[in-house]
Amino acid sequence: MKKIFTVVWVLAVLLIIAVSYIGYSTYLNFKAQRDQNLFIQGAQEGFTTAVGQIFQVAGTCQQVPLTFENATLNLIAVECLQQPGQPSGQ
Repeated sequence: MKKIFTVVWVLAVLLIIAVSYIGYSTYLNFKAQRDQNLFIQGAQEGFTTAVGQIFQVAGTCQQVPLTFENATLNLIAVECLQQPGQPSGQ
C-alpha cells in the first residue's frame, strides 16, 4: 500500500511539474507574440508619422533632407519647381 501511495505521489508531482512547464512555456510564447505585435504597431506608427511630416514640410516648398546611412537626399515637391503660369502635368 505504501508503494502505491509513493508512486501516486511521485506521478502527481511530475504531473504538476509538467503542467507548470507547459503553462510557463505558453505564457512566454504569448508574451513574445504580444511584444512582437507592439513592436510592429510602433514601427507602423513611426513610419506613418515620418511620412506625414515629410509631406507637411515638402508641401510648403521647403527642401526636406532625407538621410539613410551615409547618403543624404534633398527632397522637394515637383509642384514647387514649376514656373508660375506654366501648365501643370504637361
